[in-house]
Amino acid sequence: MSENKQPLSAGEPATALWMSTFAFTICFAVWTIFAIIGIRIKQDLALSETQFGLLVGTPILTGSLVRMLLGVWTGRYGGRLVYTLTMLAAALATFLLTYATTYPQMLLAGLGIGLAGGSFAVGVAYVSPFFPPEKQGTALGIFGAGNVGAAVTKFLAPFIMIAFGWQAVAEIWAAALVVTALVFWFTTSDDPAFRSRRERQVPKRSLLQEFAPLKNAQVWRFSLYYFFAFGGFVALSLWLPRYLVGVYGFDIAAAGMIAAAYSIPGSIFRAFGGVLSDRKGARSVMYWMLGVSAVATLILSLPAAGEGSAFGITPVVFIVVVFVLGFVMSLGKAAVYKHIPAYYPDNVGAVGGIVGMVGGLGGFVLPIAFGLLKDATGLWSSCFLLLFAVVAASLLWMHLSIRQMERRALALPTAATA
Repeated sequence: MSENKQPLSAGEPATALWMSTFAFTICFAVWTIFAIIGIRIKQDLALSETQFGLLVGTPILTGSLVRMLLGVWTGRYGGRLVYTLTMLAAALATFLLTYATTYPQMLLAGLGIGLAGGSFAVGVAYVSPFFPPEKQGTALGIFGAGNVGAAVTKFLAPFIMIAFGWQAVAEIWAAALVVTALVFWFTTSDDPAFRSRRERQVPKRSLLQEFAPLKNAQVWRFSLYYFFAFGGFVALSLWLPRYLVGVYGFDIAAAGMIAAAYSIPGSIFRAFGGVLSDRKGARSVMYWMLGVSAVATLILSLPAAGEGSAFGITPVVFIVVVFVLGFVMSLGKAAVYKHIPAYYPDNVGAVGGIVGMVGGLGGFVLPIAFGLLKDATGLWSSCFLLLFAVVAASLLWMHLSIRQMERRALALPTAATA
């Protein structure tokens, strides 16, 4: 049973939600900074494609791995403090990047910049206690829409980099994080669950207690869902430009704009997914998300026009289907996190952190897997066959688990009267 929450003043939940969402937007913009300035750094240091891929992926990797730890710290020390310190630490690393002159120094700075991506686990654990269960899906969906920060970097950073150099982008993004951290600290309050524990002087739980839910298979099932919904979404955002250029001969500008157009609605519709999860149930949303995704990835697994087949997926069909896929993925991202405070109200930080970590790792691992499959098979569309396999496994595991839960629920009354 979750801790008794302290009464909230008018406007506290809204302030916490919107400030957290704004902060996460800025954090996400910083987290993806190498997607733009990495191109110039690659030229300056004459990096290979492998070195460039590692540079771009380092913040994604570290930002994913640190989510579990930050989620636990949020439960122990309060989201307001942890969120602020996370932003300041990421800002320092981003600023120090401007002094990096060698590739190892760039990677080291990338480790610190990755903290910005870890802020997601902090925000989830901080925001959810402000809202009752029937509104948590909507609230966390709105918060998750901060993913749009990636589009902020894609649209603004190129102009600043061309005019003033990549170092200026890092300096401005670092300054934005510092200002955001200060505004967040002075405009928000501690979440009610943390306040209740502090005022009642509840001793901090041991790490074993914090991580106890991780032995439940259900947590890892939620993680698999998020590996696809979030990790797959991030992977496609990164992979789409290369796919469109390689398969359909789009120029890089057009391919980049399509990828940006894919990522923006995909982030914003996450809020809609939260509303649907509250109104229709997160389980129903997950069924629809996985079902439509299975059909979409199966269609996209067919050979694309230009791969030497007698038939193929045309560019128009490809773009329409991949946008449908991105839309339902966004709904699924919100539905996954609707489950967490409902099933684990006292362990939102730890469980949300591990689910977010696995999802973030998907964004790091899947593009690498896409490249390996392309090299091994020669088919660009093989990446969608991999995604179909992940969706099919998720859908099967979910359906079998729910059927098992239903059988247990039906057996309980019988056992009680026996």
